[in-house]
Amino acid sequence: MPSSSQHPAPAPRDLSSAVTEDLAMYREKFRRRLPESLDELHGPTHGVVELPLHMAWSGMTSYDLGKPRQRIGLYRTVLHEGMHDDLPRYLNQDLLLHLWPVLHTLVGRTVRAVWEEAFPQLASRTRAAA
Repeated sequence: MPSSSQHPAPAPRDLSSAVTEDLAMYREKFRRRLPESLDELHGPTHGVVELPLHMAWSGMTSYDLGKPRQRIGLYRTVLHEGMHDDLPRYLNQDLLLHLWPVLHTLVGRTVRAVWEEAFPQLASRTRAAA
């Protein structure tokens, strides 16, 4: 399909800058969602957690925190899909710190980088577990 004169296709040299800009915007999306401090994370540590559809749109909506795989699944979902106000409600600081050495391998590179840059104690947990 030919490109219109209003929106010409980017020249090959422009693709790298477009990709860089897209990645920066993607990182900023996650950065804006972060809490000021991990101390704000007062989510549950036990029981069953029901996520709203804006976070659990593609799979499970109910997670039993007593089951390790479901606990990791909940945190992975909230880190990727949760908005700023969701994080304190569904994540718990102590549980996040405990899970991070495994969790950081399961979340996307951008999510991991944004969280570890904002909260160096997460990165240090990863290094200590290695």
